[in-house]
Amino acid sequence: MSYRNICVDNATVCSGASCVVPESNFNNILSVVLSTVLTILLALVMFSMGCNVEIKKFLGHMKRPWGICVGFLCQFGIMPLMGFILSVAFDVLPVQAVVVLIMGCCPGGTASNILAYWVDGDMDLSVSMTTCSTLLALGMMPLCLLIYTKMWVDSGSIIIPYDNIGTSLVALVVPVSIGMFVNHKWPQKAKIILKIGSIAGAILIVLIAVVGGILYQSAWIIHPNLWIIGTIFPVAGYTLGFLLARIAGQPWHRCRTVAFETGMQNTQLCSTIVQLSFTPEELNVVFTFPLIYSIFQLAFAGIFVGFYVAYKKCHGKNKAELPESKENETKPESLSYEMNGGFQPDEK
Repeated sequence: MSYRNICVDNATVCSGASCVVPESNFNNILSVVLSTVLTILLALVMFSMGCNVEIKKFLGHMKRPWGICVGFLCQFGIMPLMGFILSVAFDVLPVQAVVVLIMGCCPGGTASNILAYWVDGDMDLSVSMTTCSTLLALGMMPLCLLIYTKMWVDSGSIIIPYDNIGTSLVALVVPVSIGMFVNHKWPQKAKIILKIGSIAGAILIVLIAVVGGILYQSAWIIHPNLWIIGTIFPVAGYTLGFLLARIAGQPWHRCRTVAFETGMQNTQLCSTIVQLSFTPEELNVVFTFPLIYSIFQLAFAGIFVGFYVAYKKCHGKNKAELPESKENETKPESLSYEMNGGFQPDEK
């Protein structure tokens, strides 16, 4: 019997029906290209986020940091703890638990600023919280991982790639800082860059889904527990962020702002850190979680915004719907659009 038709053309050794084929470098090359493109696009997104920060208003919030302190407690207290509780409760793999925790430690992105604008939130607080959480993630993410992954690290189940995670976080500080400088010097150009960055963020999510689906095909066989965690996690963030802000005595419009800043995580950052930090074998079981979280955080955010808009229409002007006009120490909500020109429609 001839095996000529059985063996492939590029086989190096053939013995009966068994063939040895050289390992393909396609996936390795594609992985390197994906990591490079993700890093560049993420840098552009973070640069555009920096272009949304007005230094004077940012420093003003730093002088009265109560709102930012509440946001910090939500971002690096509630979210990592909730990620740990969900990981233990649903008994996910150690590497999956690490990715859930990374998601919980990620700062908010430009999406949270847009949502805060749509619900008449405190735009200055939203942008300041996003900026602070992005800068503080440099130290807080490794610290939270050190605290919450101890049970898996001590048992030898997982090794946390702190060096890769740290490198990814350091790379964020530079474009954010440059963006803040650009907004200070050339505010009109910064608005254009902000819109470009929003488009880049959308492209980044699509790119991660498409190319990741090619590279890590088995990752799409998703364990039901990850779907459940991806559903509960953002809702818990929105709810607990709102409640904690209210308990801290914040006015209603700031409660809405803190809620979105807490639950709306920078999934592009999480995906990039995961891609740069873990091996292909580990990525096969964790790569899709940031995408799952992204789907549900946007879905629930859309529901909450829809409820808020419907409530406003049913109860007239925003000042009449809640007693926040008496509590606000800052500008009225009806003028919140003036606080952030980056999200205004272009005047014709």
